[in-house]
Amino acid sequence: MSVELEVYSDLSERLNYNLPDFPLYVRKGALNQFDRYVAACHWHPDLEFIFVLDGAMEYFVNGVTIPIERGHGIFVNSKRLHYGFSTNKVNCSFIVVAIHPSLLGVSTHIGKVYWDEKFGPDTEDFILLTPQSPWEKEVLLLLNQIDHEMNNHTINPLRLLSQATSLCAFIGDHIKKVTGPFIDGQSWLAVSKMTGFIHHHYDHKLTLDDIAAAGSICRSRCCELFNKYMGQTPHTYLMRYRIQKGSEMLLETKRSISEIALVCGFQSGSYFSYVFRKETGLTPQDYRKKVTLSIHS
Repeated sequence: MSVELEVYSDLSERLNYNLPDFPLYVRKGALNQFDRYVAACHWHPDLEFIFVLDGAMEYFVNGVTIPIERGHGIFVNSKRLHYGFSTNKVNCSFIVVAIHPSLLGVSTHIGKVYWDEKFGPDTEDFILLTPQSPWEKEVLLLLNQIDHEMNNHTINPLRLLSQATSLCAFIGDHIKKVTGPFIDGQSWLAVSKMTGFIHHHYDHKLTLDDIAAAGSICRSRCCELFNKYMGQTPHTYLMRYRIQKGSEMLLETKRSISEIALVCGFQSGSYFSYVFRKETGLTPQDYRKKVTLSIHS
C-alpha cells in the first residue's frame, strides 16, 4: 500500500476547476501538449479518472507503470504520485476528471468516515478500467457523459454532482484494501513535499537549497530522490513543470506570452519562448494554435 502523504492539501497540485466553488475538474487533453509527451509527476487530494479516447499512454502511479489502451481508462486514488506519458512520443487524446473530497461531503461525519475507508492510504493506489468489466464499462460511459455535461451550453450542476458521486460510488463498491507497509515511505513523503513546494512556488526564483529544505533533507539526498522517483534532476523537474503550466495557460487563457512567462517564473517573454521552443520544438504562439486545433478536431 502507499504511505499517506501527511502534508497539507495546499502543497499538492493546484487544479483549475471548471466552475467557481464547484471542485470538479473535467477536461479533454492530449499528450502532445506536454514537454516530451510527459506530464509532470504530481499529486492532489482529488480522485482522478482518465479515459483514453484515441491512441495509448503509459501511466505512472506510486512507482508502478500501467499501459492504457484506447477505450480503456484508469482510476487514481487520492494523494498518490502520478503522471501520464508516452515512451515513444506518440500522441494520445483523453478525458481527465478529478473530484475533490469536498464535493463528496467529507465535511460531514458520515462522509469523512466513508472517504477514509474507501480512499485512504490502505486502499488500492489505482484501478485499471476496461470495457470488458460491466461496472468498469459503466464508469467509462460516465466519464464521457460528465465531459458532455460540462461542455453543455446549459450546465446542470446537479447532474454533474450526480455523475461525480456515481463515479466515486462505483469505485467505493469495488476498491480493495491493501495490507503491508509501503517501502521507503519517508522517501515518498519527502518527494511529495518537495514536488508540492515546486507546484506552489514555481513562479518564484527557486534554488536547490529551497527545494531540499521543503523535504527536510540535504541537497545530495534531494537529487538522489528526484533521480530515483522522477528520473530527472530537481532543476529539470522545475523547468518542465514551468513549461507545463505555461502550456496550460496558453491553451486555457488569452494571456499574452510575456504575461504567461512572468507568471510561470521566467525572467522575460523572450527567455520563456527560447526555453519553450527548445523543450517542445514549437514557439508558444505556434503551440497555442497547433494544440488547440488538435484537441478540438
